[in-house]
Amino acid sequence: MSKKILWINPVGSDIFDSPMKEYLKNIKDDDTILDVISFKEGPRHLEYHFYEALVGLEILKSIKMAEKNGYDAAIIGCFYDPFLTEAREISDIVITAPAESSMAIAISLGNRFSIIVGRKKWIPQMEENVIKYGLKERLASFKSIDMGVLDFQEKKEETEKRLIKAGRDAIENDGAEVLILGCTAEFGFYKKMQESLGVPVIDATVAPLKYAEFLVNLKKITGLRHSKIGKYESPPYEEIKEWNLERYLD
Repeated sequence: MSKKILWINPVGSDIFDSPMKEYLKNIKDDDTILDVISFKEGPRHLEYHFYEALVGLEILKSIKMAEKNGYDAAIIGCFYDPFLTEAREISDIVITAPAESSMAIAISLGNRFSIIVGRKKWIPQMEENVIKYGLKERLASFKSIDMGVLDFQEKKEETEKRLIKAGRDAIENDGAEVLILGCTAEFGFYKKMQESLGVPVIDATVAPLKYAEFLVNLKKITGLRHSKIGKYESPPYEEIKEWNLERYLD
């Protein structure tokens, strides 16, 4: 069942676009068309709330662009899941994001999970999402490896060493049965970690892609889609038009 999916790197740099698309080429379904985009300007990572606020409108415009151009799904490629609710409000296509997808998969693979992040700065906001998703009781711990988003792929050997050390600590001392890599820039390390640690390790790029493919297939077969009567109810188009807000979604 063919699927067209847009991955949005919500940063003002294309540094991850080609490597991520190449990495996911052998992970996506054979019939999935996957495009990866980023923004022409803006912050190069979202490690600060201020940076995240700056890219919000571009994320939503990209979602509407995907819908208008016939995509079945879009992925907001940051583990903070920025503007996920807002995107689902304004669109009828499948929208996924790394944290929600990773946790949904993790609770099917083990009782408690730990999330390995780059910096301690990230933990409060990510913990808020764990609570928002109703999974606080399933969270074993957060572990920081004291590296930034732009370090992971530049210093692969050091990243791998720190990830394995943090993962072992989470398993042995916190009771984690599943590990989640808490940044999309941590792509490519999960296999070595699984071999070394003997537990499921969820890559934050693989999870939202496979979850999107699953939800698109489910939608095409059964008609299931994001509910529009509560949290994801769309704003009235008449209001948007009356207030001259259409340009924000063009």
